[in-house]
Amino acid sequence: MGGQPHGTRVPELPNEQTGVLRRELLLVLALSLGASAVSALISFTGSLTRPGGLRDQAANLNRSLAPDRPWLDLAWQLFSIGTALVPVLLVAHLLLRENASRDSGGMRLIGFDLRRPGFDLGRGAAVAAAIGGSGLLLYLGAHAAGANLTVVPESLPEVWWKFPVLIASAVQNSVVEEVIVVGYLLRRLDQLGWSPLAALAASSLLRGTYHLYQGIGGFVGNLVMGVIFVWLYRRWGRVGPLVAAHALIDIVAFIGYALLSGRVDWLPTV
Repeated sequence: MGGQPHGTRVPELPNEQTGVLRRELLLVLALSLGASAVSALISFTGSLTRPGGLRDQAANLNRSLAPDRPWLDLAWQLFSIGTALVPVLLVAHLLLRENASRDSGGMRLIGFDLRRPGFDLGRGAAVAAAIGGSGLLLYLGAHAAGANLTVVPESLPEVWWKFPVLIASAVQNSVVEEVIVVGYLLRRLDQLGWSPLAALAASSLLRGTYHLYQGIGGFVGNLVMGVIFVWLYRRWGRVGPLVAAHALIDIVAFIGYALLSGRVDWLPTV
């Protein structure tokens, strides 16, 4: 796994505590990305069994929730973003209970805090630059090969709140995924005695599976991204750079699609 200078590996717990921790982990996943993985698997099954190829179908990521009613639509968008963050608040509560000291407990246990903003943003930008371009090429290749749905990053109406909502959605995605599927999940699997390799496989496979609604390309691309992110987390001991990287990747994807859709030939659209 490489170096672990910040001690992201944690001691295993006594046997009497592992059952409680295992149930806690399953409940958090059932309320968040575990449920998303099951939903994505069902969605992909439906896409495979529907007449026509995968690339003739669309996966719409940010769509109107109240067409032709912009203020109601905005209310639904903000409600959706806010409720999606509730599992992150639950994780913060559980980590704070694990270590009652506010100076060293809570989200600080996984490196999601404001202690090193320059490090988090700088490393995150570098990771986003390295992954974003290759991810786009993988998607275009998978789509051309018929192994991926046409991903529509946004189809919001042309209203004043469109770009702020897209940015908020990108940040929400990054916080939920990196806090839960990297920081929290790896900490709990370490405490349950999983090996670093098994924990990496579980985290990466989960990330790939809840993106399966996009198709094989979405699954493979996010699986590889998961391996890289777990490796970086083990090295840096912080979720912060991963949240920054993921947010930047999604912001560029969402806003880039909004600006380029229908204006360039190489970008698949519906």
